[in-house]
Amino acid sequence: MLSYKKGFIFLLFIAIVVNNLAAQNTVIIPTNNSPYSRFGLGDFVNQNFAASGGMAGLSAAFNDPYHLNPQNPASLSYLQATAFEVGVFGKYASLQQGEERSDIWSGNLNYLAFGFPLLNPISRVLDKNNSPLSFGMSFSLQPYTSVGYDVRAKTQRTDELELTTNIYKGAGGTYKLTWGNGVRYKNFAAGINLGYLFGKITNSRRVEFDSLALAYNTEFLDEFSVSGFTWNIGAQYVAEFGKISKNQLARQRVTFGLYGNSATNFNTNASRFYQRNINFPSIDTLLNERDVKGKGKLPAEFTAGIMYEQPNKFKLGVEYNVASWSNYENEVKSENLLDASRFAVGLEYIPEFNSYNNYFNRVRYRAGFSYATDPRRVAGEQLKESVLTLGFGFPIVLPRQQISFVNFSLEGGQFGLSDALKEKFVRLTLGFTLNDNTWFFKRKFG
Repeated sequence: MLSYKKGFIFLLFIAIVVNNLAAQNTVIIPTNNSPYSRFGLGDFVNQNFAASGGMAGLSAAFNDPYHLNPQNPASLSYLQATAFEVGVFGKYASLQQGEERSDIWSGNLNYLAFGFPLLNPISRVLDKNNSPLSFGMSFSLQPYTSVGYDVRAKTQRTDELELTTNIYKGAGGTYKLTWGNGVRYKNFAAGINLGYLFGKITNSRRVEFDSLALAYNTEFLDEFSVSGFTWNIGAQYVAEFGKISKNQLARQRVTFGLYGNSATNFNTNASRFYQRNINFPSIDTLLNERDVKGKGKLPAEFTAGIMYEQPNKFKLGVEYNVASWSNYENEVKSENLLDASRFAVGLEYIPEFNSYNNYFNRVRYRAGFSYATDPRRVAGEQLKESVLTLGFGFPIVLPRQQISFVNFSLEGGQFGLSDALKEKFVRLTLGFTLNDNTWFFKRKFG
């Protein structure tokens, strides 16, 4: 009964968070300064949890008995304990264009999730249940895109007496609430994620004429909310080989994984308010529209990967992702985007997972590299990102000897264009994974 109460409290907490995010009024006070987030739905938020984030965000072939991988739902069937996951991040970014430079600090909640095996592993052992079937389920809440920028651009008109300042500001973003299910039969697993996308984005542009005292300053305020259902399906196959070596609990294996989705539709609700003034309250409203309904379409996306593993010792994986953002549609903010792709390679090493006299031999050491093209472009050139990652998984033992983890993921890289605005960044993600093996445990009395 205690486990069901914990689950109810957790779901209630998620519902409160979602309600607050959906109901909040967007204010033009960006928490970061990312000028590229003005395009599309904003900057894409890293969807990886801290454990896989240290391995460059490998997700297609990644599965773990104690950690969640919400991107490929097939991995949920490998869970051996209930996992509560929460992650926060901090980011330092340096924006540079020519001789101009700006340093930005930002941070926020990165993810909130929990998952569990539907058949308790302890009960299966006690009941001598040798069924080849395993099931897993998860719930997660994550930001999907983020918008935050505050940029000033001065323009000299042909008349040297007229200097114009354009002030661009934006804030908001979108979020995903996801319900995942996975099933495994022997070495083959499949799963499905069902999600809900929601959020609100605000963009503002103000034009000021610096040298003409009686010129009309004009402000264009556009905001729209997004809502719609999303889905993706995934599969994993594990091929085992070799013999069980000393200090190992299982044979070596190679996991093949893939997941993806077709194009999905979303709805928009937009408002536009355009006005002119002369440095005091508005004297002329140019446009005032409310509740303008629209449609949009997110692209089809596909990810495939392969991972070699010596259980409790070593992992090495590689994956490739492609998304057809050229098919992206948004009636309230029409833009031409490009197809995007991402390549990643990562590894994990555990010196000695069952060491009793050296804690650091039990730590998970991770590293990785990724290179990606972004669907947005500037002056006809597609944006690019390259990232190096490091990660550490520190095991901790809680009451009842249930192992849990504190995971760190450190990313360093650059984003943008060398000849235009370029962002160099360092991002630290701190994740807590609390495991509990008492969910659905059959207690016997008498």
